[in-house]
Amino acid sequence: MEMHEELKQRTGEVEAVIEQYLPEETGHQKTIFEAMNYSMRAGGKRLRPMLMQETCRLFGGEGREIEPFMAAIEMIHTSSLIHDDLPCMDNDELRRGLPTTWKKFGYDMAVLAGDALMMYAIETAAKAYAVCDEHPELMTRISRSISLLAGKTGIYGMIGGQVVDVELTDKPVPKDKLDFIYRLKTGALLEASMMIGAILGGADDEQIQTVEKMAAAVGMAFQIQDDILDVTSTAQMLGKPVLSDEKNNKTTYVTLMGIDRAKADVAEISNHAIELLHELPGENPFLENLIRMLITREK
Repeated sequence: MEMHEELKQRTGEVEAVIEQYLPEETGHQKTIFEAMNYSMRAGGKRLRPMLMQETCRLFGGEGREIEPFMAAIEMIHTSSLIHDDLPCMDNDELRRGLPTTWKKFGYDMAVLAGDALMMYAIETAAKAYAVCDEHPELMTRISRSISLLAGKTGIYGMIGGQVVDVELTDKPVPKDKLDFIYRLKTGALLEASMMIGAILGGADDEQIQTVEKMAAAVGMAFQIQDDILDVTSTAQMLGKPVLSDEKNNKTTYVTLMGIDRAKADVAEISNHAIELLHELPGENPFLENLIRMLITREK
């Protein structure tokens, strides 16, 4: 099967898993459920849950306990996008070719939807404990995964990166701080995805550390490629406004290092990620192809 066809099939499988965990749109507070589900169903690559599942498979994991975590990581990612698009942040009106959540449901409801998805993600991840009746040995792995999910999302992870990003808007950003922002704002959730996959798949501590380094490299290359696309792509291809960084007067890897250096660094960092992947036991050609494709993507 060609990579494009296989990716389409795997994405459909991931979508089906996520759909099982979305809230039913009933009750007095159904507006929040509608806003959450609208944001979750708006499409996207489903990259994080897919990387989680494929990393788990790399270590021989095939259990259903990973499914709540796949939904949870996508909820957290979607929560961050809802908040990113708000007028107080990037003030974007279009995402994946659709009106952003605040444009569709209002500023107030978008804030609540972002908050709701972040909390609901932890509630969803905890549903993995249901398998422990039959597999009590998984209790420690699930507990470790929930702790990691919260840590990589919070003040020492994604939110910590966003804080520095917001504070430095309209200000010059030195490369060390830009690297810090990228490592946390983009990299942390990719690290969580792949590390949780490794933990639930039965990886040992040394292997989990290698996975963390690999995911950090994937995250950095992915974000630099995002900066390149913001300059070189079209709104129609990306499904969101281009030159958004320029509009918001944001320092990016491209504005700091130049586009040629940015492209060279994407290649170097992504090669390092693949080298780390090859240090791990087992083989998963789809995972390797997925990592390569993400970094050379055009949208």
